[in-house]
Amino acid sequence: MRRVRSQWRPVPVALAIALVTCVGAMAGDARQAAVPLRIGVLNDAFAASHPAVEGLKAGLRELGLEEGRDVAYEIRFTRGDPALTPEYAAAIVNAKVDVIFTSNEAATRSAMASTTTIPIVFTLVRDPVASKFVGSLAKPGGNATGISSLTTQLAAKRLEFLKELAPKVRRVWAVFDAADEVAAAAVAQAQAAASQLEVQVVVRPVASPDELARAIAELRPGDALLVPDGGRFDIVSALLDASIAARFPAVFPASLYVGYGGLVSYGSDYYAEGFQAARLVEKILHGARPGSLPVEAAERIDLAINLETARRLGIGVPRQILLRADTIRR
Repeated sequence: MRRVRSQWRPVPVALAIALVTCVGAMAGDARQAAVPLRIGVLNDAFAASHPAVEGLKAGLRELGLEEGRDVAYEIRFTRGDPALTPEYAAAIVNAKVDVIFTSNEAATRSAMASTTTIPIVFTLVRDPVASKFVGSLAKPGGNATGISSLTTQLAAKRLEFLKELAPKVRRVWAVFDAADEVAAAAVAQAQAAASQLEVQVVVRPVASPDELARAIAELRPGDALLVPDGGRFDIVSALLDASIAARFPAVFPASLYVGYGGLVSYGSDYYAEGFQAARLVEKILHGARPGSLPVEAAERIDLAINLETARRLGIGVPRQILLRADTIRR
């Protein structure tokens, strides 16, 4: 019987290398040609470069996701007009993004009202459970997860720093939006710590701009302010203006306000929250369900001091606070 000769011939080494190189190049071209995953961004900033958004981009770059190649951003910001938030949330949903990134509660609430299917990762949310964004921190459920700014938990510590800077203060006003349950919970935490700090917390919820103006008019020399984290009627801005004009010591929820003349702040860093949230976004883009990803506590809490304001108020900043401060405005 004749043996059939095999038609196989050894491939020369040079040719094999060329084939492998060609296949690799084709795979690389396919990756380059892949459509970037789309991230919708919604907040009330006055520019696209909100610190939380910049933190998100930096965090994703560190995880290997480059803008333009791997991800693209669909950014909507309301320039401080909350009435635009629902409209912009709907626009992002209609753009069929792969995930929505929000900063603050108004943006998160509008995004959640616009979709129950697109994953949402939130930042700058003071208390995700009290805001009813998630069922629990450990098991969010639904289509949202993110970073908690820990507003309620930090209220007592804010009061403590205020007292250290202004030890003669005996009365601290907590003026906040009467409809804001999270702010009320934070004030309750401050009240619980007040007796040990030998201060009286004057609780003043306000339901209109007129009530806010009347509350500010009741401030007296020697009083201080525990400024809330958000609220209607531009409460934070009004209290900042009052503290600067009438020289009331005030503690704020974020270093942003220290940059505008506030005395002291203690709270989460906006950029760091965005950077931290990038891990959650990356997991979702790779198939994780947001409802199974626990809400994370903000990892970076900053203490900021404005020394110029302290001098204007006649306050000597203790050395231990200066050593602990993350940001010092001179």
